[in-house]
This record gives sequence, C-alpha cells and structure tokens, in this order.
Amino acid sequence: MEKEALFGKTLKELQGVAKELVFPGFTAKQIADWLYKKKVSTIDEMLNISIKNREILNEKYRVGLSAYDKVQESVDGTKKYLFRTGNNLFLEAAYIPSENRKTLCVSSQVGCKMGCLFCMTGKQGFQKNLTAGEIVNQMVSIEEKDELTNLVYMGMGEPMDNIEQVLKSLEIITSDWGFAWSPRRINVSTIGVGPAMRRFIEESECHLAISMHSPYNQQRKELMPIENVYPIEQIIAILKEYDFGRQRRISFEYIMFEGVNDSVEHARELVRLVSGLKSRVNLIKFHPIPDTPLRGSSHQKMEEFQNVLEKKGVTATIRKSRGEDIYAACGLLSTKSKIQKNEEKDF
Repeated sequence: MEKEALFGKTLKELQGVAKELVFPGFTAKQIADWLYKKKVSTIDEMLNISIKNREILNEKYRVGLSAYDKVQESVDGTKKYLFRTGNNLFLEAAYIPSENRKTLCVSSQVGCKMGCLFCMTGKQGFQKNLTAGEIVNQMVSIEEKDELTNLVYMGMGEPMDNIEQVLKSLEIITSDWGFAWSPRRINVSTIGVGPAMRRFIEESECHLAISMHSPYNQQRKELMPIENVYPIEQIIAILKEYDFGRQRRISFEYIMFEGVNDSVEHARELVRLVSGLKSRVNLIKFHPIPDTPLRGSSHQKMEEFQNVLEKKGVTATIRKSRGEDIYAACGLLSTKSKIQKNEEKDF
C-alpha cells in the first residue's frame, strides 16, 4: 500500500495527522515549515521532530514531491515541463520568462471535460483531477522554482471543475505557514462555471480571468458548450455582485478567430457586456490545432479590434504569443499521445 503524501496538505490537515499519530500539537506547524519553507524531500530531514516521531511518520506518510519527466525549450525561452501522475497519466506546465516576470502556467486537471472547439486539452477529454499536492508540485519541481514571480492557472483543465483542490493549493501557496505568496501574484482562469466561481471569489483573493471568446450566446455555444449551462451574461452578472477592491483584477480572455468573432460588431457587443465592470480584455492569437475549421485573425485585425475597445473605454491588450513551436502556447497543452502510447518519445 502506497504511503500518503504530506506535501499538498493544509495546516488543518497536518494538524489532523499530528492528532492521529498522537504527536504534540505544535508538530503540525513544524511539518508545514519543513514542507513549504525549507522544502525538504524526505521526512528524515525534519530535524526538529524527534527520531521516534519521524519513524512513526515514515510508517504511513511520505513527503510526496515528484520530479518532472522531461523538459522542452522554445526558441523564445519558454519551457514546457512534463510530469507523470498516477496510472501512467501525464500533465504539462509551461514556464514563461519575460524581462520583468517569470511566470509558470500550471495545470489543474489531466485533460478537460469542457470540450471547447479551439483547445487541444479539450480534445484530449478528461482523465483526472489533480490533487493540491500535484498542482503545487509543478511550481516547486521545475529548474526555475526560485525565480518565479507569477503563477497562472491556465494550463490543462478547468480550475473551477476541480475547485476543492484548486482552493487548497491556493491556500498553501498564499498562507503564512505555506509559501506566503501574495494572492496578487496569482491569476486563475475559468470558462465560467458559476457556483464554483462564486466560491473562488469568496474564498480566495487571487485574480480572476474569464474566457469569453464571443459576446454572442449562440456563437459562444458553438465555441464553448459551457454557454448552454452558464451563459456569459449570467457570469458577468455574478461578477457585478462583488466588490473586487482596487488591487484585485478581473480580466477577459478573448481568442480571435478570422471571420468568426473579430468584427467591429463583436467589439461593440463586448463593450456593452462588460460595461460597469472594472476589467481588462486580453486579445489572444489563435494557435491552429488539428480537426478544427478555425483560423486566427491577422495582427492588423486584432489591432483594429483593440482600438474599438480602447475608444469605448475598455482597457485591451494583445497578448504576445509564447512557446508555439513546442506546443506550450495558449490552448496547445495536451498529453493525449503520451496517455495513449505511454511512450516518452512522443514528447
């Protein structure tokens, strides 16, 4: 029987472990300190815990960190890390360096249920929810772990479809007893899963990004089936119920498809939708994937769209594409071939 991982447990859960093993109450805080601040890889390294208690802890538990299997580097410096998880499943994380930031894009699931027309992860289907430990492991197991300035939950999977583990991971990363990161360094993306998004807004202080991609219901249904369950107007109405304060940011992700969602009319309708909501729109280049009729808008078209938004008072940026040559760019993460063949040569 495999030992249970300590890494990925909250302080409250570690207190439960200490109580179960009849350790002194303060032991939980000691374990958290070793896991998240001193970053040990074995229980035997937890030197301020008695040898006897370390032996007891070792009988049932392990630290539970996992090294990456492979890394691939883009011509622009972006890196894609491959991690193996249970039952020969795989996940990917993308490290994106820039002049002022060192960002890691983490995954929250293996595959995705949401089936968006433009996304390779969605075409993979759903295999597994990642645990909080598997999510946080991505940020502590890459070569650049000590350089990271920002974290985005925009990798494989829909974070709000794994809300319990995502919230646990955020608690570990932002708590004083954990990694003590500011929530303002973290951005979590969703296509709009209403109830879970409410929980995220109320239980976390991290930034929120909404994948929109069309302001029109019928068209958004064709691109994103979630629109049938949670229409974009409903998602925006939920956002308007909350005061996000001056520091917390809401953004809308908008992948631009030639002749589909890049008209002036689309821009004007987008402005109408977000009116009264302090937010920004990120315009994203579409990266072609197999078996889709979609094509990306030209850069000129993206600039024209941006100008319409800006003239109407909506802050809009054109996101620079990174890591496209190694399939690490937006919408390209997929481990389907590795799951099907279980062969590292496919990476």
